[in-house]
Amino acid sequence: MTKIIGLTGGIGSGKSVVARYIAEQGIPVYIADDEARKITENPDVVTKIVEHFGIGILDGEKIDRAKLAALVFNDAEKLQKLNRIVHPAVRKHFSEWIKQHQNHKFVVKEAAILFESGSAADCDYIITVTTPLDLRLKRILSRDNTTTELIRKRMASQWTDQQRIEKSDFVVTNIKIEDTLNQINEILKILQEV
Repeated sequence: MTKIIGLTGGIGSGKSVVARYIAEQGIPVYIADDEARKITENPDVVTKIVEHFGIGILDGEKIDRAKLAALVFNDAEKLQKLNRIVHPAVRKHFSEWIKQHQNHKFVVKEAAILFESGSAADCDYIITVTTPLDLRLKRILSRDNTTTELIRKRMASQWTDQQRIEKSDFVVTNIKIEDTLNQINEILKILQEV
């Protein structure tokens, strides 16, 4: 039976770089955040989100992701409401996706909020990517049109590295890319043998 490997880490940790590298090794990788983004473009889901958060979060007929993020990352209750709309749809989509990859020994599910969403319970093993906070902030500020304040709010809505590490089977420290890829190669070798 195909094993599910969870891949997680806080915003700016480099889990996307790790996910891309794993995919380059021929291992199927499911990017939960990308799928959630697509799901929030579904007209039925847009309607549900607007019912809960108001028409002000729209840009034309689409959800303005920046407005929605500013709204939910300031309010834990609103974030839970959004998650209750999106997470079941992502979970259903992942179930269908995994059926298409049953011929693989294992697949990887990359999700920033793997633990917070409850998805970790479906994983056979979990890899957490960690990076020092100052480096995470620097990375996010250089790639996203955002502020340190908004980044910190988003981080506050996620588990801490320590919380993730305590529940993970493998931990990758992502500072220098060569070291990171070496760590991933070692983990992949172990996973091929389990």
